[in-house]
Amino acid sequence: MSDSLEAVRDAVVEMRDEEISSLVLACLDEGYSPVEVIEKAVAPGLEIVGHKFENGDFFLADLILAGEVVTQATGMLKERMSPGEGAEKGKVILATVRGDVHDIGKRVVGMLLAASGYEVIDLGIDVPAEKIVETARTTGAAMIGLSALLTTMVGSIREVVERMTEAGLRERVKIAIGGACCSQSLADEMGVDAYGESAVAAVRIFDGFTGVVNTD
Repeated sequence: MSDSLEAVRDAVVEMRDEEISSLVLACLDEGYSPVEVIEKAVAPGLEIVGHKFENGDFFLADLILAGEVVTQATGMLKERMSPGEGAEKGKVILATVRGDVHDIGKRVVGMLLAASGYEVIDLGIDVPAEKIVETARTTGAAMIGLSALLTTMVGSIREVVERMTEAGLRERVKIAIGGACCSQSLADEMGVDAYGESAVAAVRIFDGFTGVVNTD
């Protein structure tokens, strides 16, 4: 790895948002393409951050700050991509289910997914099942991430699954859940495809989905 790419990677890990723009520009000036900077510097930095978070060396605040640095970097790089360059991995709908107004975990997931190459459609908080279904129908998104912090909101997860089934969309759309009240046993009970125990795990889950989803 060149010094310039290494500097971008380290800036992500060390959450140096005031330096990331100039470091990214230095890579571009050296002849690296936007995609190369993402693949060889930004993504490896994000992977290190994820490992540190899972190992307990980083906390949620660190994850948010690193995500903001990555968002800044990838925003600059995507502006400089040629049409068709850096193809997206796919569309992901994110929503905090009806009745729940907690947002921070979902926002972190959105930042990490966007930085990893996904087109993120964030519907916000307290989202009715009908809106999630309609968004899946109109956008063609084949992946959904549902956030629920409160145990009392479990019924809202079930409602989304039932509405997706009624609309004939469930077979082609993968659904993952996450949040304080969620678990693998709940995912099994609700009939969803995956449970993510952390924001970092969400990236691995959706990366796994991209190999099996049908976007036709």
